[in-house]
Amino acid sequence: MTEGVLSTKHLLGIKYITAQDIRLIFDTATKFKEVINRPIKKVPSLRDVTIANLFFENSTRTKLSFELAEKRLSADVINFSSASSSVSKGETLLDTVNNILSMKVDMIVMRHPAPGAHHFLSQHIDASIINAGDGTHEHPTQGLLDAFSMQETVGDLTGKKVCIFGDILHSRVALSNIYCLKKLGAQVSVCGPPTLIPKHIDKLGVNVSFNLKESLEWCDIANVLRIQLERQDINYIPSLREYALYYGINKKILDTMSDRKVIMHPGPINRGVEIDSDVADSEHSIILQQVENGVAVRMAVLFLLANQRGTSASN
Repeated sequence: MTEGVLSTKHLLGIKYITAQDIRLIFDTATKFKEVINRPIKKVPSLRDVTIANLFFENSTRTKLSFELAEKRLSADVINFSSASSSVSKGETLLDTVNNILSMKVDMIVMRHPAPGAHHFLSQHIDASIINAGDGTHEHPTQGLLDAFSMQETVGDLTGKKVCIFGDILHSRVALSNIYCLKKLGAQVSVCGPPTLIPKHIDKLGVNVSFNLKESLEWCDIANVLRIQLERQDINYIPSLREYALYYGINKKILDTMSDRKVIMHPGPINRGVEIDSDVADSEHSIILQQVENGVAVRMAVLFLLANQRGTSASN
């Protein structure tokens, strides 16, 4: 692989990129973070690139973050919503994308409810594809921005202890976090009710715990995930109140810890369920830092993929 160039033309998942790719994205994101904190926040890096945002599932943070990243890079942007498209009339995914590509689109950012939809597309089209979430599989840019935020806060992640709390079973964020953190040398654990921990997840090299206090005491960083009721076809927990009682993180619990914990959450937050406001808004929390870093990391991914294709304009 050439230095300064990604090893792949797509970002389908953290599983498919290297530790060197991740570090390159982080180095590039650091430079772009400086850009977005200037009075003039725009650079002409992708002024000749057209990007289509295809969201087949609802999204607020990710969609806005990608769109802002694209505009900061001066790309031409097309936004697509499946609810108001011919998909509702029965058009296939491949036909939809090919129709968009006929408009000379260079890159596609897509969120889709079907795991593997991005892999399928990558085998049939020439444009670079960025996975903005596929079912319960992966959410690679979230995994990248989470790890970038951790590194920014605690330094090199080698040997650092990270615990992911909550609904691991239905979370695409958890899987991307695990792949990313393991490639960067962190120790990773997951904690939640037994019904929300996937079988055989220990095969990914992570520890499994069902005890909130023990896991919090063990870790340096707690990445807290919400209960994804919209993905649950049966009841995996008796009630949200009971979940909050046994697995909710509040200031009272944090005050019993022997050292300071860094608290993260990819959003949206269910306040009073997986995390209380007195924690989400406390000095322990870097949740808003994650949001800011999301734009910089997505700018880095877009820029590097365009550069890999040889389509980016000189900065």
